[in-house]
Amino acid sequence: MKTVRQAPAWSLRQLLYFVTVAETGTITGAAEQLVISPSAVAAAVEKLEHAFGVQLCVRRKAHGITLTAAGQDLLRRSRALLEEAEELAEVGGGAGESLGGNLTVGCYHTLGPTCLPPLLSAFAADHPRVRTTFTEADQDSLQDGLERGELDVAVLYDMQLRDGVASLELFRTRPHVLLPAGHPLAGDPEVRLRDLAAEPFVLLDSPPSSQDTFSVFRQVGIEPQVRFRAGGLETVRALVGRGLGWSLLVQRPWSDRTYEGREVVVREIADGVPEVRVLLAWSRRTPLTRAARAFARAAPTAFTPSPILSQQSTTTEENR
Repeated sequence: MKTVRQAPAWSLRQLLYFVTVAETGTITGAAEQLVISPSAVAAAVEKLEHAFGVQLCVRRKAHGITLTAAGQDLLRRSRALLEEAEELAEVGGGAGESLGGNLTVGCYHTLGPTCLPPLLSAFAADHPRVRTTFTEADQDSLQDGLERGELDVAVLYDMQLRDGVASLELFRTRPHVLLPAGHPLAGDPEVRLRDLAAEPFVLLDSPPSSQDTFSVFRQVGIEPQVRFRAGGLETVRALVGRGLGWSLLVQRPWSDRTYEGREVVVREIADGVPEVRVLLAWSRRTPLTRAARAFARAAPTAFTPSPILSQQSTTTEENR
């Protein structure tokens, strides 16, 4: 017997109003953005609550709204549904020949300078109608964004991934030692971490990079003498360039000069340190949009071969 489908007791417009309320944090803010009356926005949210039989948000005078657990779940689903509706409208309007819609990409902040430019430029060349935005953040914030539906995909390390995150490998890279140009070991093609253990260390203090750094030291059986902790890659490089310590990093900019113009020296680690995988990740709970699927298909080709490993290999050959 054929199933008879029924129209839902809610509309896409109501979902749009609800998403706007969640993103602005207030009924008034949503009304201003949508250019409608606050009463119309409030009525749409109330009708959604009645249709789903749950409370979606808690309204506090002078403090805006706070989503309930049900509201958070509906927000994630609504964003995906509205994205699909926009894509369907484009197809219906005759724009199906080229991909459109929105795409929001997250990226671990130290990976941004080396990963985002090739990814975004290649994707924009193939899909110029997709409106792509990006945000840089730490690993936990990126995974939060994926779970909440705020990010379509994210570029991050294969470290401390949650069960709800799916991924594919973009490339692999290896940690390296960063030394001041005048360091006694700067002329060696490879460096043993034990030979640096007693010297001041500059830590990139940004999880999960910091945890991975300490795990490398545990594998080798040494404890670094942490002198400075920096939250940014270029700050670490600048401190090393000043001769204030050495560091262990994964990301390597093409230039071996700091922002001050001081030279830093990259050397391979002789202790057999394992490679680190860089991934493109997305939430298992939210279906990928057409734009996100296209981005996932194209992303690995932007790093074939890995620009970081290729550069490291070339530098190693030149030093032999």
